[in-house]
Order: sequence, then structure tokens, then C-alpha cells
Amino acid sequence: AEVIKGVAEGIAPVGGPGDPHPGLYKGSFFVRPVPRGGRRRDRAVAIVGNTAPHGAHVEYGTERVRAHHVLLRAAQAGGR
Repeated sequence: AEVIKGVAEGIAPVGGPGDPHPGLYKGSFFVRPVPRGGRRRDRAVAIVGNTAPHGAHVEYGTERVRAHHVLLRAAQAGGR
């Protein structure tokens, strides 16, 4: 999970000169371990996410902003 977080931080967009909060999205990734994960509650599980208020818009896009799929691409890369 930490490796995936690092990849996501590396590919996260930062925003241009008109962005009121440049770097907020990039600096808002987190890893939260989940005790006793999995179907039988016998696996190590962690959640990688982003706490930026506009994080969902960056990930999935809007009518005006294209989707960046940062967490999806980081997970697909397997943390590489």
C-alpha cells in the first residue's frame, strides 16, 4: 500500500498557475491499515486514498475536467 501511495504521489497532477491550491491533491494521499481484512478476516489489508476535497473530481473527472485516474493507474502498476 505504501508503494502504491508513492506511485500515486509521483503521477498526481499539481495544477497550473491559476490553481488556488497547487499541490493539495498530491500531498493528500494516505494509507490506512484495516485490521483483520479479507472475507475470513485473516488477511492484511490497507486502504490507499486521498483526502483532498476535490480528490474524486481528479480521479473520476467532471464535465469540464478530464479524469486522471491516479489511484487506478498506481494500483494497476502494482506499485511499480
